[in-house]
Amino acid sequence: MKIFVTGGSGYLGNAVIGALLNHGHTVRALARSEHAARAVRALGAEPVHGGLTALGVLNEAAAHAEAVIHLAQAESGDEDLAAATAIQDGIGAGTYLHTGGTWVYGDTGGVVDEDAPWNPPALVAWRRPVEDAVLARAARGGRPVVIRPGLLYGGDNRLIDVFFTRPGKQAGAIAHIGDGSQHWALVHVEDLAELYVAALRARPGSVYAGVGGVNPTSRECAEAISRGVGLGGKTVSVTLEQARAAMGDIADAFALDQQLTPARARDELGWVPARTDPLALFAQG
Repeated sequence: MKIFVTGGSGYLGNAVIGALLNHGHTVRALARSEHAARAVRALGAEPVHGGLTALGVLNEAAAHAEAVIHLAQAESGDEDLAAATAIQDGIGAGTYLHTGGTWVYGDTGGVVDEDAPWNPPALVAWRRPVEDAVLARAARGGRPVVIRPGLLYGGDNRLIDVFFTRPGKQAGAIAHIGDGSQHWALVHVEDLAELYVAALRARPGSVYAGVGGVNPTSRECAEAISRGVGLGGKTVSVTLEQARAAMGDIADAFALDQQLTPARARDELGWVPARTDPLALFAQG
């Protein structure tokens, strides 16, 4: 297929472009700078010059594609909705994969699936009206699919590093919030990339949790990373207030207790995560 990707020069975008090319697809990728253009070109994709607010560029690129994968992080709900609207207008009856996130569920109170009620922290509360509008296109002949990734790890620039390299670093230990008993719904970036490829054949209106099926506690993650960086498993507890001071509002998302299952994507798409031992990877450093 001819696929247009936004956010292709980013952490997840690199993995998704690689997976698409490995499966025989051709890729054009949005590039808001010459540096981004060189990055996607090096991956084997053709750059499309423009940013997420260049709605005409998005619309035209989508119109010349058979599917679109929207990975770029918007600055606001209004920006994301405008971009999604321009892309969906362009792609028409072609497949449109929209990226959300599992943080919208808040504390899950055990293992849940995609139908769990929303209880998002303020950081991601804007996602609801965007996703509702995206999915509504299914009733009008569109082929929208939403993927809600969990907390990514693997490779470079892991979001998880934002947490582990800030609060507690000065103490020679890896931090966790409170007692660290909150679970994290982790997914390896390369596994998640394969989910995007698989979702190209999903039914319109489908929603998938992009999670690896392993939900360790943040303390277990901290201990493993501590061993991996030569701190012998040493960890330190910080309060939520301390975490907020170190990293901002995203601390509230890291404090969530989340456990999710990838069963729907397995049953409907045949997607089975291959990397199911994140703690062993963390401990390797």
